[in-house]
Amino acid sequence: MDTLTWMVFCAVVAVVCGSTLPVDDGCDSGHYTKSGECCIECPPGEGVITPCGDTQTECAQCLDSETYSDTYSSTDMCLPCTECTGLMRMETPCTDSNDAVCVCNYGFYMSDMTGECEPCTVCPRGHGVYMSCKPNEDTTCEPCEEDTFSDQESSLDPCMPCTICDDGSDELETQRECTPTTDAVCYDPLAPTITFPSSSPDLPSEDLRSFSPDEESTTTKPSSPRFIGGGLNENLIPIYCSTLAAVLIGLLAYIVFKRWNSCKQNKQAANNRAATANQTSPSPEGEKLHSDSGISVDSQSLQEQQQLQTQAEAHTQTQTQLHMPEQTVVRMDVGAQSDSQPSQA
Repeated sequence: MDTLTWMVFCAVVAVVCGSTLPVDDGCDSGHYTKSGECCIECPPGEGVITPCGDTQTECAQCLDSETYSDTYSSTDMCLPCTECTGLMRMETPCTDSNDAVCVCNYGFYMSDMTGECEPCTVCPRGHGVYMSCKPNEDTTCEPCEEDTFSDQESSLDPCMPCTICDDGSDELETQRECTPTTDAVCYDPLAPTITFPSSSPDLPSEDLRSFSPDEESTTTKPSSPRFIGGGLNENLIPIYCSTLAAVLIGLLAYIVFKRWNSCKQNKQAANNRAATANQTSPSPEGEKLHSDSGISVDSQSLQEQQQLQTQAEAHTQTQTQLHMPEQTVVRMDVGAQSDSQPSQA
């Protein structure tokens, strides 16, 4: 009986305590309002503008490229974006949910000792780049070995393989062996040779060097890094300039000749047109002759007309003379007939 009473008492106490204390039902924020409500967490990209307490949490969107929030929180506001200054450059831009990522500029790396950007190491001659410089790691150099070389200082180029002259074809021979700082030099013993005079005033003495055992410079194949007769190319420059000047002068002379010939043809055509016009127009002497011939023709025609008129008048007079007696006779015959009619009867 006592046991039953104790159990009822414990149950009553548990009910009373449960009605006054908040019950942990899986609240992620771990914070509650005064009314016992679980506080809401603002997601990434949003920040708290009113913390949870008397009322529920209020969130607001962060401004892109200005503020950000990269966590869930019921208390944190949007944070300002990081600015990359000095020797730093922006690798990743700032967004509403992520801050900007700044790294050292190209050619620099972040030193662990100083905590600042330091220039990347440049590998000297005879050494090549094993690992390139990174924003958080310096350049790693290695010596050139096993038929490799590096003839210049660089923070990017590795050791380059040496040129192989003796490749089994017996076409090239080695003039100079490969070293860690220089490449091998090859030459073709069967190639035509060019001999430079020892007393040439245009070529410096250092360019008159021999690359073959016979002390004659030879032309090398494209695989060789050296070029033979460098001074000859310098001597060809004036020749090229002179040739170009001659071409320009010839072109100018041709243009002048064409212009002169065109003017000459135009002048000749104008003279031809003037001569044709003079032939078509009558000359003063021709006009005089023409006028004289006209006068003579007119005088002849007048004489002929006068002769014809004279002949016509003469003919008219002749006819008049011939007809007048006939009329008289006729009249006389008529009168005679009238007088002689009775006699005939």
